[in-house]
Amino acid sequence: MDVAKLQSTLQAMGEKPYRFAQAKEAVFKQLISDWSEATTLPPALREKLNAEVPIHAFEVIRETESKLGNTRKAALKLADGNLIETVLMRHEGGRNTVCVSSQAGCPMACTFCATGTMGLKRNLTAAEIVAQVLHFSRLLNAIGERVTNMVFMGMGEPMHNYDAVMSAVRVFNDQKGLAIGARHISISTCGIVAGINRMADEPLQVNLAISLHAPNDALRTRLMPVNRAYPLAKLMASIDNYFEKSGRKVMFEYLLIDGLNDTPEVMQELGVLMKKPLYHVNLIKYHTTGAFISSPRDRRTQCLDELKKAGVSVTHRITFGEDIDAACGQLANKAQNAKQDKEKMTIS
Repeated sequence: MDVAKLQSTLQAMGEKPYRFAQAKEAVFKQLISDWSEATTLPPALREKLNAEVPIHAFEVIRETESKLGNTRKAALKLADGNLIETVLMRHEGGRNTVCVSSQAGCPMACTFCATGTMGLKRNLTAAEIVAQVLHFSRLLNAIGERVTNMVFMGMGEPMHNYDAVMSAVRVFNDQKGLAIGARHISISTCGIVAGINRMADEPLQVNLAISLHAPNDALRTRLMPVNRAYPLAKLMASIDNYFEKSGRKVMFEYLLIDGLNDTPEVMQELGVLMKKPLYHVNLIKYHTTGAFISSPRDRRTQCLDELKKAGVSVTHRITFGEDIDAACGQLANKAQNAKQDKEKMTIS
């Protein structure tokens, strides 16, 4: 849903300002799926809005649900034919998190990430980003639940689409929008320093997450080409600047790859790099995409213990949706070559 276009369209039609408020409430509070459902608006206006400001920014090609029932992935076909994927994760205790894509594909070519093999197709608009969360909001609304959290950890590098991402964040955070608290929204970057510096000056208290995966330049460059442009010294300086300006905790994501970045020596380096106030490390099981092998369970436990002993704030992130290729690093539009029919499923 393009909120700015909705407002300008209503103004061009000569509608009073209260019509915009009614339309926003229909989309974000009543969670309508078509303007015909907006009963507070006159029938003629609903028809015009369906033609000029359609609610849906994509066609749902396929939806799959994990065997555990806590993860749901949607493959979405955009108006220009590009496909993206977005994921709903349902946590114990009633928390519902949407993992949002900010680009179709990704230009960063991280060696451990399936999305990185696609290359960049294009940036998403703010409306296409918002529509992903609206899609799951409607599904949850049907069972009396709502989206409580969202993370920009889907396809793409959010800092390369900064303006659209922040425009979407403001819609998510708007009390007359989806009313998701800023502290329940996280933006993950592989280390784009310019974006981190911009985020440091944002008034919204959105969480920053850094896709780290190595504690030294040699190893990080092998895994993540972005490290050539933004080596660790430059990256960590931007994070310190962010911390000084915002006072916000910074999350560091760390995939554990067998025999590469999970050795005792590497963990010792990581412990030194991460031992700072309000730094928190999320260890993540590597979901094998062909390039490397995941660290075995006992080694992942050892890594967690070693970092704790070093005084680092650390947790091991729970895996969601590995069986449907919805986990970290697995989004790769396999639906591109699949039969393009929508599989109707019901959240229970």
